[in-house]
Parts: sequence; structure tokens; C-alpha cells
Amino acid sequence: MAHDPLAAATADLLTSFRSRRTFLKAAAAGVAATGLAATAVDTLAAPRKSDNQDAIVAILTVARTAEQLAVTFYSNGICNADLLGFGEEHDLDQLKAALIEEQIHLNFFAANGGQSLADTFSFPAGSDTFADLQTFIATQQQLEGVFDSAFLAAIKEFADLGESRLAQIAGQIACIESEHRALGRDIADLEPADNWAFAPALIATVADAPGIVAAAGYLSPTDDNSYQYQETDFTDPSLAPIYARIMFRTPDEGLGSLTAKATQGKRIARPATKPAKQPRKPTAAGKPKK
Repeated sequence: MAHDPLAAATADLLTSFRSRRTFLKAAAAGVAATGLAATAVDTLAAPRKSDNQDAIVAILTVARTAEQLAVTFYSNGICNADLLGFGEEHDLDQLKAALIEEQIHLNFFAANGGQSLADTFSFPAGSDTFADLQTFIATQQQLEGVFDSAFLAAIKEFADLGESRLAQIAGQIACIESEHRALGRDIADLEPADNWAFAPALIATVADAPGIVAAAGYLSPTDDNSYQYQETDFTDPSLAPIYARIMFRTPDEGLGSLTAKATQGKRIARPATKPAKQPRKPTAAGKPKK
């Protein structure tokens, strides 16, 4: 089994988490002042008491901002694929799929009332994040670890609010974030790629997440460490073929369709064979595209 050089870095971040809620409270107050209502969410869940609305919008707001950070991270990684040494098309396609999925999640949160707390970000390692593969993957592991735990917290909070469908949707997204963490480990040739039996519930509440991300260095943009979120265009020629292969683009697709009767006599399709990995090109230092 390969030695995991990223475990210590990820553990250091996860054990340094602290609750910092001022950032979220200010944003939530701004949302309330606008009178915005999560009306679109009403089509996805049972009718709710009015006092649930602020709590729901606050969760969706943190989730939307987290997805903007994720899109910013993956899009800059793809733009700097040569610097990072992604000579293998298979690995780059995995990043593109992750980017598309994060944008799909973001669109869902935005459509259902989530606001943007920030759209310009920094990275703890600055420009090295997109010039050195090990730094890129270490950053990805940290971010996906935070996202996994935040969505686990969202599941509990939605359940406590009596919002079972929203809790289920948070679980649907948490599953995909965990896949992203595993694909990052696969790209880095860390074995096994799926090395968690239970995803750790490291964050007590979704409201803790902004302070955690800020403390880690993702919300402190400077002149030489500033990356602005840009919406992903699914029709871009470099992304469209990958987008076409992404399944279940809304949380209701396939909902409840898998039953014993529906699967009786069906053969399990054989997955496509993964191409053998080729030696990776050495990375070179350079300044990332923004």
C-alpha cells in the first residue's frame, strides 16, 4: 500500500476546526432584510412552518458559497492542467466531471434561495496550489473533507427541522462530495482511494463551516492570491462531452424508481474499463491562470 503523504496535512486542518459564526450571521441578516423566500424549495418538501424558512435559507446560503469555492478550485486546476502535470486525459476528465457536478449543486442552491457570502477566494498555498500536483491534491482533500462534514451536518439540521426531503437531498450531495475526495486520492495514486469506512462528522453545524474555511485561509484574498468565481459553461467544447455523460442532474431524477419488481431479471451492466495509468509528467513552477 502506498504511503499517504497527504494524511497529516488533512488531519492538521480537520483538527484545527473552530466555530466562527459571525460571518454567517451577518450574511443571514442580509438575506432576511431582502425578504427573500426559499419558495422553490417548497416544491421539493412538505409545507413548513414559517419559522423554518430562515434556518433553511441560512443552510442553503453556506452551501451555495461552498460550491462557489469548489467551482473556483476545480476550474483553476483545469486551466493549469499542464503545470500540474495532467498528461493523462482520464485524470483531467475526472476533474472536469467534479467541476460540472459542483456547478450543478450550486445552481440548485441558488435556485432555492441560497445567497452568495463571497465570490472571491484565496488558497492557503497561493499560486503553488495550481503549480504543484501534491499541493493541489492536498488542498482538494481538505476542501472535500470540509464539504463532506458540512453536508452531514446539514442532514441532521434538516431532519431536526422536520424537512426530510431536504435532509435526503443533502445526503445525495454528500455522497458525490465523498466521491470527489476518493477521485483525488486516485489521481494521486494513494491506495486505497476509498479509505474511509464512515465519513467523519467533524462539523457540528453548517453555521460553523464559514469560520472553518476562513481559518484555513480560503477567504482572505490579496493582490497575489485572489481567485474569482466564474460560472461553469456546460456548453464549452471542452466540457460538453463530459456534461453529456453526467447522470441524475436533479435530485428528483430516479427518485424511488429502484424497486425489487423493477430490477427483477435485469443484468448488471459492466462498467467501462479504466485505461492503465501512464507515468505522470513532472510539474513545473509557474503562476496560475485566474
